[in-house]
Amino acid sequence: MSAFDLIVIGAGPGGYVAAIRAAQLGMKVACVEGRGSLGGTCLNVGCIPSKALLTSSAKYAELSHLSSHGIAVEGASVDFGALMARKDKIVTDLTKGIGFLFKKNGVDLIEGWASIPAPGQVQVGEETYTAKNTLIATGSEPSPLPGVEIDEVDVLSSTGALALDAAPEHLVVIGAGVIGLELGQVWSRLGSKVTVVEYLDRILPGIDGEIAKLSQRALTKRGLKFQLGRALKSVEKGGNGLTLTLDRVGKDKQEQIEANKVLVAIGRRPVTRGLGLETLGVSLNAHGFIEVDERFSTSVPGIYAIGDCVPGPMLAHKAEEDGVACVEMLAGEHGHVDYNTVPGVVYTDPEVASVGQTEEALKEAGTEYISGKFAFMANSRARSTGETDGAVKVLATPEGKILGAHICGAHGGDLIAELVLAMTEGATIEEVARTCHAHPAMGEAVKEACLDALGRAIHA
Repeated sequence: MSAFDLIVIGAGPGGYVAAIRAAQLGMKVACVEGRGSLGGTCLNVGCIPSKALLTSSAKYAELSHLSSHGIAVEGASVDFGALMARKDKIVTDLTKGIGFLFKKNGVDLIEGWASIPAPGQVQVGEETYTAKNTLIATGSEPSPLPGVEIDEVDVLSSTGALALDAAPEHLVVIGAGVIGLELGQVWSRLGSKVTVVEYLDRILPGIDGEIAKLSQRALTKRGLKFQLGRALKSVEKGGNGLTLTLDRVGKDKQEQIEANKVLVAIGRRPVTRGLGLETLGVSLNAHGFIEVDERFSTSVPGIYAIGDCVPGPMLAHKAEEDGVACVEMLAGEHGHVDYNTVPGVVYTDPEVASVGQTEEALKEAGTEYISGKFAFMANSRARSTGETDGAVKVLATPEGKILGAHICGAHGGDLIAELVLAMTEGATIEEVARTCHAHPAMGEAVKEACLDALGRAIHA
């Protein structure tokens, strides 16, 4: 029976990063993965393949706008086989890279599906391993919609939507969150009519409302159609495609939409089945997430959990921070994650990036705040590239402590980093406003938003 200091179950971003960091700290570590390839949902059927398709589809879509630059492109077409092959190669190369990192850092890889028959034991197939500590990092999967069967042929999850061999004539996306909008824009760019159906009366739940409106306006301009305040009741298959029946929320009225494919993107749920948690007595909350304390300890000593299977933002980079903090505390070091400074990004065009509190949350809490905003339309770099949609928005205390920052605009996922660092290090909006930014650059909009909050905007 092989013995380890730590066995990590799951080789997604949180799991493999935790395993490598634990090995760096001197632990004897194994990582168990049953998928057949490393990297979890993020690398295989999530973050990475979706960004590959977003990039490819963006390049194709850009061809139709080059005439304003005096550039004519005739006869452009999409080779879906080559497009998907590129995406698959990126995934394969990155998953192989994790295997290399395991070998480099001395992490043992155990292939197969794991269960925990007892504290201190992990079973994979017929083999049982012992571990001083066990870390659950099993991630998440698409949430199903009651009454709607996902067959990955006509009714798709994000997994199926990443592997279509042609652009459907009409794709209906159920859910106006991150996944639905990103994949909706991919297929819209590649030739599909895309309709996004959302239960709420807005897109991007949880994102600052003003920024979400800017995003919806820009996405509508780029071809996406939105049906808000509607709930999907059923999907019927017929000889000519699919018929969706929708309920108008709060109204006694039904509507029908015809479609060729449906993408169900209403969120994700933790993957914990098969681990034996109920028998062990590991506590789960009402939504199926593993309950943990500030050290990521579950209700059973020696068993820890991180990432998407515990409460909090379901983000790959959050899972990585969880993993590092957890194993550093196991090694007797200081580990901590400030979830208020974990950014989120939607990689649509334009991107949407956010960190900290939204304006709605501050109002609900009765927090006194000041705000500043700067539109990219007034940014010279944005004007020169033609990427003028959106704005930067900052929220701060009257004394200047940054409470939140939100961006809708090109490269928003990169621009938010400055404000994340400012929040992490306690820099005020005055200090960001007095930081010299390169010119012309998109980052000048961050400075200008801070100046606007201070009542000193120069270019607004």
